[in-house]
Amino acid sequence: MTKLLFQPDSYLKEFKAKVIEINQQENSIILDQTAFYPGGGGQPNDIGQIQFETCLAQVTKVKIQSGKILHWVVGEMPTVGTKITATIDWDRRYKLMRTHSALHVLCGLVWRDYSAQVTGGNMEPLKGRMDFEFENLKKELVQEIEDKVNAEIGKGHEIRIKISPREEAFQIPDLIRTKINLLPDHITEVRTVEIVGLDLQADGGTHVANTNEIGHVRIVDYKSKGSINKRIYIELV
Repeated sequence: MTKLLFQPDSYLKEFKAKVIEINQQENSIILDQTAFYPGGGGQPNDIGQIQFETCLAQVTKVKIQSGKILHWVVGEMPTVGTKITATIDWDRRYKLMRTHSALHVLCGLVWRDYSAQVTGGNMEPLKGRMDFEFENLKKELVQEIEDKVNAEIGKGHEIRIKISPREEAFQIPDLIRTKINLLPDHITEVRTVEIVGLDLQADGGTHVANTNEIGHVRIVDYKSKGSINKRIYIELV
């Protein structure tokens, strides 16, 4: 098992690890611990680089495959047992952290004020979209939501991360905000992200520590994706 350093600490930019396995077919390595986020929940994977001995190689993709976290390497491949120093592409990661937290503000506010569940979502650095169960979504309501989102961001809510036993976590009301519970039964511990005073839900991605770090959010578009499924697009400025 690879220790997931990003789960308790989204701000970890550099870490040391040991190569425990190599997948020659995929040109990838598996580490004993990693701060690279492997993607999931709509958040893309991290990229960056690893350094070992006199070599420097690029990590171009990170993904969970067959229960293992694979790091795709371009350049010299380390051997099993090699100790490496890895560096996250921090500019990209931090933009994704801000974006992910912005989407949680949006999700929390829409749930609180309009009781609309999330049906999907995706993001890239400083851009994202989220789908909700709205029967009607008009220009006036979209502007109202944007104003409320920025008001909540401006309050400087602390964002807390906690990892709890599954049984304990599922005692939290409305823990799962998506229409479908995406947590597999084999997951014994649940990571929650709490925007204090606004939102609390299960989530595995990386986030900022305070909503003040998000910046200003604009809703740049909205579309109907079905009779009760509406998509909201955001950008951070």
